[in-house]
Amino acid sequence: MTTSVSPDARRIWHAVRGPVAILLVIVAGAVLITLILGTGTGGALDPRSTAPDGSRALARLLAAEGVRVEPVDTVEGARESLAGGADTLLITVPARLRPELVAELRGLADRLVLITPPPDVLAGLDLPVRPAGATEVTDRPPDCGYDRAGVARTGGEVYAGTAELCYADSLARLPEVTLLGTGSPLTNARLDEQGNAALSMRLLGEHERLVWYVPSLTDPDALPEQRTLLDLLPDGWVFGLVQLAVAVAVVALWRARRLGPVVTEPLPVVVRAAETVEGRAGLYRRSGAAGHAATALRQAARDRLVGRLGLPRDAGPHAVVGALAERTGRPGPQLYDLLYGPAPAGDAALVRLVADLDALESQT
Repeated sequence: MTTSVSPDARRIWHAVRGPVAILLVIVAGAVLITLILGTGTGGALDPRSTAPDGSRALARLLAAEGVRVEPVDTVEGARESLAGGADTLLITVPARLRPELVAELRGLADRLVLITPPPDVLAGLDLPVRPAGATEVTDRPPDCGYDRAGVARTGGEVYAGTAELCYADSLARLPEVTLLGTGSPLTNARLDEQGNAALSMRLLGEHERLVWYVPSLTDPDALPEQRTLLDLLPDGWVFGLVQLAVAVAVVALWRARRLGPVVTEPLPVVVRAAETVEGRAGLYRRSGAAGHAATALRQAARDRLVGRLGLPRDAGPHAVVGALAERTGRPGPQLYDLLYGPAPAGDAALVRLVADLDALESQT
């Protein structure tokens, strides 16, 4: 009867299940991180976030001044919040929205505030303003009608056109729309610096209600199209993942064929441990190797004592002798001579050494 060593489906699965499980864990972790980062809660400029780049401090300050802050993270939620009433709408990441959606929401709010809107959003709103480059985000004095706000941390996107331009053109104000080149003055980390709080209050506290919209990547209405995880990966990553999958499959097939089934072989002879010890002792005795036997016995005793004393395996003689002296009350020189002393002169001395080592271990 012959046993086939060719890989079958079961052997291949046993060989590849480890790499497959690791790959699934990596993919699941990536998806989970994407979902967490894609939601509005806890993200940058989120009015519910206490992180340095969040804006909970500003939301609390607005609420203390009588402004009702309503955070939303979906287009539908923004539509519902803006149904009726004179409201200010803040969109923290306009780049995540289609231009037509921004234009629709603009028609529902009395004042629209956009932070770093992309050119296509500006074009969709048909504003007489265009991007004109970028500048350093730093503390700047006002150069327009925001004198009461004072110096504020502004910069980032710079605008040009027929609008009221402030803070080195990084803030553009139109009758119904305000553009801000950076969200830095609205963050928890910067709100209490210079005139950032005053500027933020003036931008967002115009009406009694503020709809604070942090677009979520998981909102199907906000995305230009439904995209899979592979669509979000660069082409080089996709090609690399395909190569990795092929390599894992080849290695799995190779290892499965090489190992084959488990084969048991009977040993030629079974020797009991007691017989092995007695045989080695007889060899030591016939060769007169009392010193070699004593070294082996002392080393074995030291290994056991080190474990009982809680010392590291490589503990030196002074550490071992000191711990034993403290534990047993014996003199240190006596313990050192017993564990590290000279080789016994003969069989009788070796027997006494064994008895002394046993007594020490019993006492420890």
